Formats: sequence, structure tokens, C-alpha cells
Amino acid sequence: MRLTVVTYGTEGDSRSLVGLCRGLLDAGHEVQFLADRSALAAAQAQGISFHALSGDMKATVDPEGALSKLMQKGGDVTQLAKAVARIADENTVEWMREIIAQAQSSDAILFSGIASYVGLSVAEYLHIPAIGLGLWPMSPTRAFPSPLLPPWQMPGWLNLLSHHAINALMWWSFRKRINEARREVCGQMPRQQMWRDYLVLYGVSRYLIQQPVDWPEMWKICGAWFVDSGAWEPPAALAEFLNAGEAPIYVGFGSMGGFDREKLLTAIVQAIDGRRALFYPGWSGINPVELPGNFHVVGDTPHHWLFPRASMVIHHGGAGTSHTASRAGVPSVVIPFTGDQFFWADKLASAGIAPKYAHHTQINAQKLSSMIDFAAKPDVAGRAKVLGTAMAQEEGVACAVRYIERHMTKGV
Repeated sequence: MRLTVVTYGTEGDSRSLVGLCRGLLDAGHEVQFLADRSALAAAQAQGISFHALSGDMKATVDPEGALSKLMQKGGDVTQLAKAVARIADENTVEWMREIIAQAQSSDAILFSGIASYVGLSVAEYLHIPAIGLGLWPMSPTRAFPSPLLPPWQMPGWLNLLSHHAINALMWWSFRKRINEARREVCGQMPRQQMWRDYLVLYGVSRYLIQQPVDWPEMWKICGAWFVDSGAWEPPAALAEFLNAGEAPIYVGFGSMGGFDREKLLTAIVQAIDGRRALFYPGWSGINPVELPGNFHVVGDTPHHWLFPRASMVIHHGGAGTSHTASRAGVPSVVIPFTGDQFFWADKLASAGIAPKYAHHTQINAQKLSSMIDFAAKPDVAGRAKVLGTAMAQEEGVACAVRYIERHMTKGV
């Protein structure tokens, strides 16, 4: 089969899909990956054909970017919907043109992220199947509330309602521009309702979220999707640092940026209090020169290699980082910024491998120090190790590949 995989989001949103693309290639299928330019290096490293979609996701966290206010102050789901819709508004027409050009001979379009409605429209236009790919469970269920809401404890009927409400909000935020692009690029009629009844696969660990019993066969939790980058040799300076003492604390916030860097960095330095630490600047804009000597700064380093060598991982709670840290068998300290990060922070805390989270605007040295102390407890480390061993046995990519092949040959 020839498959086109489409997404738009941060580097973390794309990394798991790179792992799935590699699995599809290994199964003998032809795959091309369309995403933000930040995913280029990861795709190329796996030998995946890559095309950069229009836009610059990194610019969205800059002071005038669509996500800047969410990074600085946080915000509710309505503000999140407006922010991501603004990104789509600026790029939807070009995305539609680019995907059509690349997917002309494809057997199916697999879609995820902010470009989902574009992927669905193009599949409809080309008369080929569309398959959804998710890194957090957006399909309605009574088992838990929408991941884009605070992780409240609610009765099942209210959980179900929350999914329908949030999905409707997202559709309403995107609908006008999607319909304009459908008319302009494809000559398609406008859609009044969201698409329904298509296969959706989730790259989520069953040890963090079990398959909801009220889901139909077309919605599947497969297990997390990881990139196997094989043997990786660290730079000499990193290897020397790791060998020089006890396992360090890892600190990194991936694609998060635009926040109060000075406040957060001060809290981190004071809370770590001279202990050995690794720091990944990512998109934060933090100047590594400001860090004391107990911190070793790392560049892009495979998390699956690095995290098992850390004592704990302080991170933003993105789906990919949360899964990789858990699979590595180490505790987490989660400082969420926006979106589904609060959902994953709550799941890790519920698993007993992370303290209760604190929003990045509420972090101070004392609070972060107590969170680190919790993650350093032997029983927390023990639970993390047990969970990591279990997650390492999951075959999320292979599971997703089987569902895709079955769907394309027989239907689900």
C-alpha cells in the first residue's frame, strides 16, 4: 500500500508518528510523511520520505505567535481552540493544496493534529479511506473526561458529554476556514457536521489508559508508538558527565516557549539545589550560560536512550515525553502548560510515579523541591520501574500496523 501520513503540531506531536511510519515501512508499505518542518530530522533519520507543510510551528510560541498567550499564562479550552484554529486559518488552503499534490496516488490518508480536518477533506476529495491517528483519546467515552479539560472526577454521563462538547467546540472553531478551503481548492460542498464512522488508532499505552468498554470496534488504543533509533553514541562530553556520578535529574520542556523563563529557571536551579542535572533548552529560549556548573546542557538526544540514565524527568507533560519517561522506568515531575498536558500529568500521578502536578505559572522553588522529593522516594522509583518493564513489552506500532492492514483489506 501507498500511505500518506499527515499531521501538524510541535516536534513532540510528530515524533510518535515517525515511529508509526517506520513500522509501516518495515511492513513493506510505501509511506510519505507530511508535517511541520521541525519533524524533518526525525523523519530523515528513519529513512522516511518527508514533505514540510506550510507554516512554522516554532514561530507560534514567539511573543506574537498564536500560542504565545497560552504559553505565558495558560488558558481554558476555548482559548486553546481559538489559538489552534488561528494556526489552521493561516495555512489551511496551502495544506489542502500540498496534501492533494502529494497524495494523488495514495491508497489512504492517515491524519492527526491540527491538520485533521484537512486530511479528512482531501481523503473525501480523492475518494480514498481516511484513518485517524491520536496521541490522546478524543473519542467520546464515559470512562474519563475530555483530555482538553482539567482532570476532574465526574460521573460517566458528564464525561461523555464533555467529549461531545469539546469536539463540537473544535469543529466550530475550524469549520468556516475548512469549508472555504474545500470550496476554493476542491470545489467541494461545505460540511455542516463533523466526519464520523472512521477508524481511529491511538498511540497510547494501555497501562496508562485502558480501552474504554463503551468504544466501538473502530476506536482502538494500540499502545504507545516509539521510534527505535537503534544504537546511538552520545557525544563525549555527555558520556563523561553521565559516568562521573549518580544518575542526574533531567529537565526539559520540549517545544514549550514564550513563558516567564527567568521565574521558572530560578525555581529549577534552587529546587535542584546543586544536584547533578541535565538540561535540554528546546524551544524555551533559555540561555544555557545562565545555568550553574551542576547542570550539563544537552542538544537533541534520543529520549529512549537518555531517560533510563536519569533519576527522574522534569517535563511539561506532552504525550510523547510522558510515555517515554514512563517506559524508561523513571519517575516524572510534570509542570504542564496547556492542552492535554494536564491530562497526562494526572495519569502519571494516578499511577503513583509522579507528584500532583503544578501549572508552570504556579511553580516556585519550594513547591518544585517538594515535587522532586516525592519523585525521589524509593517506592515511587519502584513503581516507575515496574510500569516501565510492562510498557516495554507493548508493541504499539505493530498493533497499529495490523489494524491499518486489516482495515484496508477487509474493513473493521
